[in-house]
Amino acid sequence: MKENPVAVCVPRPQEVQQMVREQYTTTTEGTLVERPEIQYVYKIGIYGWRKRCLYLFVLLLLIILLVNLGLTIWILKVMWFSPTGMGHLGVTKDGLRLEGESEFLFPLYTKEIRSRMDSSLLLQSTQNVTVSARNSEGNVTGRLKVGPKMVEVQNQQFQIKSKEGKPLFTVDEEEAVVGTDRLRVTGPEGAFFEHSVETPLVRADPFQELRLESPTRSLSMDAPKGIHIKAHAGKIEALSQMDITFHSSDGMLVLDAETVCLPKLVQGTQGPASSSQSLYEICVCPDGKLYLSAADVGTTCHENSHVCL
Repeated sequence: MKENPVAVCVPRPQEVQQMVREQYTTTTEGTLVERPEIQYVYKIGIYGWRKRCLYLFVLLLLIILLVNLGLTIWILKVMWFSPTGMGHLGVTKDGLRLEGESEFLFPLYTKEIRSRMDSSLLLQSTQNVTVSARNSEGNVTGRLKVGPKMVEVQNQQFQIKSKEGKPLFTVDEEEAVVGTDRLRVTGPEGAFFEHSVETPLVRADPFQELRLESPTRSLSMDAPKGIHIKAHAGKIEALSQMDITFHSSDGMLVLDAETVCLPKLVQGTQGPASSSQSLYEICVCPDGKLYLSAADVGTTCHENSHVCL
């Protein structure tokens, strides 16, 4: 006799869990049991590829920080930074102090530049050195430019002073003033002036000639109190293509010398009565006045001496 097979239903684990949960929550009537609230579980933190990326980013920041720190230390060492300055450049209460030679690639703006007490100040450039002064609006009021072929000064007035503060040379648009006791010109051609020159004394070096010359025009010497021409160890010559005129308005012309020589003056004698040639002799009064007298075999000055009266 065969037995028929019986099918047995076995619940799944999820269903068993649900049944057990219902047994705890099912009660009889009249009893009050609080049902537990459903609690959700949240995972706190970064996991997976996000965590690896975060660690990689932190490692990269650390590497950059170390590189920056190393570069900063290297720059401080190369530039010679110190508490008082940077290398040869020191910071003081009066400004900046620079030792040795320095090269500026761009314009330098400063109020004062001076060297040490025991050394000179040298400004050097391969092209030119330009020193400019500007006003509050930025306009150039003065400029000194030293170039390879020319020194140019641009200002309203140019003045050179001695160490005592005495003006030695001053130039402006109106005049040029030399404040020294002596102006010496050593050129072989002398000095050339297009206009007038005002000076109390013109003198040559010892044992040298002094020449005042006007090649194409006239030469005039004027003085309110007199003109004195002296040659202590030589002679004085006055050469002219035309006439030389000595004129005095109120005074007289004085020739004070042991000998007065007129080599080209005609020395005449009295000719025949019919001759139209007139010859004269120069006579001198006791006071030095000159006059002409008709020439004869003998002197005729005494016959015309009434001119001296």
